[in-house]
Amino acid sequence: MRPFRLILPCLLAFTTLTSFSCSPAGNSSHKLKLAFVTNNAADFWTIARRGCEQADAELDNVEVEFKISSDSTAAEQRRIVDDLMAKGVDGIAISPVDPTNQTQMINDLAKQILIITQDSDAPASDRACYLGTNNRAAGNQAGELIKQALPQGGKIMVFVGKMDAENAQARFKGIQDVLQGSNVQILDVRTDDTDTVRAKANAADTLVKYSDIAALVGLWNYNGPAILNAVKDAGKVGQVKIVCFDEDDATLAGVKEGSIFATVVQQPYEFGYQSVQLMAKVLGGDRSMIPADKLKIIPTLVIKKDNVEEFTKKINQLRGRN
Repeated sequence: MRPFRLILPCLLAFTTLTSFSCSPAGNSSHKLKLAFVTNNAADFWTIARRGCEQADAELDNVEVEFKISSDSTAAEQRRIVDDLMAKGVDGIAISPVDPTNQTQMINDLAKQILIITQDSDAPASDRACYLGTNNRAAGNQAGELIKQALPQGGKIMVFVGKMDAENAQARFKGIQDVLQGSNVQILDVRTDDTDTVRAKANAADTLVKYSDIAALVGLWNYNGPAILNAVKDAGKVGQVKIVCFDEDDATLAGVKEGSIFATVVQQPYEFGYQSVQLMAKVLGGDRSMIPADKLKIIPTLVIKKDNVEEFTKKINQLRGRN
């Protein structure tokens, strides 16, 4: 609900037929209420929060709420969104857990407020735009890394929290694109519902069931550390290659020590920073930041042993560490 002090000026403007605007963007005293909603509680989002905070500090006319989904379910995200709507939020940037089944929710929101997707898209929805990784291209990068790690080919297993998420599907398709026709065989995809204990168990079971497994591939932030722990427990470091995503501390340490071949990292700081900046501009009447295809892509980076130290130093600064 808009503050009461806006009502009288709007009525006066209407009755006197002046050009006064009573929209949020037209009133400098109104602070835009923006929100950024995650799809889980991984440390990955700590960096996105820093980006939101920086944009919040730079923009005098916004206040940003950073909301963490604690159980990685569509129901929890719905509860968060309902709470934000009750507070009168003007814009939400959300990473949908289950895009297909959340499309109607996003469409309903889009009729009332500005809504964009970030990190994971809902392409069939009425969201204003998607801001984040081209996950299929990121999957292509991971596929190339798998081929580098296994020049003679071999069997691999893929791990992720949920295959419902658009980013998981796109990354997997990207890997499939690159590995098609190669000597690398994808055995299956194992899901864990973002349960880190189960994620490790999935990797450990694979190592037992498939003695000739050549590589394990993790698509979500916590999958890399879970795989690494299972490989270490099995005494197969170096024998079984690991390719994963994101910049978890344990992942970067694994790359540095050579236990993990490589990781494909996103730029979550930019997710937070650019989401807030984009929403503020659009709500202010400037839609120039929204591309014609409604896809604002933040490029991914490949981190290997030769550049991991430099990257770790930079990412720790974003996390507020010395």
